[in-house]
Amino acid sequence: MSDMHRASTSERSETREAVHRVMCRYMELCDVPSVQFSAEELGSLFTRDAVWEGVGSDYAHKFGRRQGRREIVGMLTAYLPPSSHFRGNAHLLGNEQIDVDGPTAHGRWVMQQLSRYEDESAELLVARITAECEVRDGAARISHFTTQKLFATRLDEAPRLLESN
Repeated sequence: MSDMHRASTSERSETREAVHRVMCRYMELCDVPSVQFSAEELGSLFTRDAVWEGVGSDYAHKFGRRQGRREIVGMLTAYLPPSSHFRGNAHLLGNEQIDVDGPTAHGRWVMQQLSRYEDESAELLVARITAECEVRDGAARISHFTTQKLFATRLDEAPRLLESN
């Protein structure tokens, strides 16, 4: 195997890891409660002219299309404390697939979201997430994010299921 091939394999692996890290941090910042939430950090996960959009019949209407860090962060923080929208919220990513093309990457995930609301109701939601990312100096930034609802159901035993220890 040539040194050039090894380097490109290593670079692809590093790019995949950078995309994995940015998506995990994004989901962690959107959890409620979040560990050390920062709107500035949330914004820094996106490129300056990033697009965030809901797709499909449910989410295109609910979320629409947002462009630029300020607009994206404004929309996301409307759901996060101090807003009382969520009493508790956790995001789980699975089925990760990341394709690398030089300094860019395209990822696909299935996300499960467990949410408890102020009225004590709870919901399990499943969505398909895609993200196009730019990677520079080992750090990924999201340039285009989409979310499409696949499934949602209310949870009857919400207080017991979502209480923390």
